[in-house]
Amino acid sequence: MSNRHLARSVVMQILYQWDFRGRPTAALPAIIDQHLVDFGSGLEANSTYITDTVDAVVEKVDELDAEIAKFATNWPIEQMTLIDRNILRIGVYEMHHNKNIPMKVAINESIELAKNYGGPSSGKFINGILGAMCTEEETKEE
Repeated sequence: MSNRHLARSVVMQILYQWDFRGRPTAALPAIIDQHLVDFGSGLEANSTYITDTVDAVVEKVDELDAEIAKFATNWPIEQMTLIDRNILRIGVYEMHHNKNIPMKVAINESIELAKNYGGPSSGKFINGILGAMCTEEETKEE
């Protein structure tokens, strides 16, 4: 497993805890620090990626949730599992806001996170939403 994949797992765990606790922005630095100590061994080179991604997702959470809602018409964001919701937030952030990550990589990494941490149908759910976003994006570029 690559260090970047492990770093995404840590990002997902941080966002999960933040969301589970009711999204306390003031507690976010402590949550990040705790996870870097507990799970970040060997990920020192990716600590900036972890912190920057968490901060960006939290800052853009309403925008990301609105984008997800456009493609998950049968699943209101508040009814999604915490895992799926936060994996989607990471995926959408990386697809639309982090230009250093190719769209296909963002999708594939999100699907892998869903398979590892989500329920039995999480991978398909994440793939369906992010795949539809990608298709729309590719259609716009033509």
